[in-house]
Amino acid sequence: MAISSNDSVSKITGRDHLRFHHLHQHLSPTFGESWFALKAEAFARFFGTPFFLGAQTLIVLVWVVVNITGVSHFDLYPFILLNLAFSLQAAYAAPLILLAQTRQAERDKAHAEADAMHREDLAQANEKRLKFAAEQTEQMIKLIEMNTELTNVTKQLTERIETITEQLHQHLVK
Repeated sequence: MAISSNDSVSKITGRDHLRFHHLHQHLSPTFGESWFALKAEAFARFFGTPFFLGAQTLIVLVWVVVNITGVSHFDLYPFILLNLAFSLQAAYAAPLILLAQTRQAERDKAHAEADAMHREDLAQANEKRLKFAAEQTEQMIKLIEMNTELTNVTKQLTERIETITEQLHQHLVK
């Protein structure tokens, strides 16, 4: 089993950066997970490709040329069978495309909501870090003030010891 880059990041950092997207994973496949669903999605995606448009154009041109030139007369002008084929294609293509668009809109909305939740989580984490940094700064200031006070007390004690030492020295020397 391969480890995705998201898995490796979450193992290193201990956080899953796509944790808000997991709620919407059921929306990932457009038509579901079954064989039919996967084929229907592939078919709906195929309708928008340049290959499909080119192939359909080529088939229509061959159809019309074959029937006009007299090579075959299976669909004479006004090409009713060709119109029927287009109607049949539209009858299946339109619902598939609409379903794909609807599901894509649901996925886009779900991803937007997950992204908003992720941004909110980042903002809260940032707020906590800023609060912690402010507390640490305040604590450092207190420690520096205490250090300054201790330095002053040490200076005063040193001066008193020096004064007492001088007095004792003068008293012993006399």
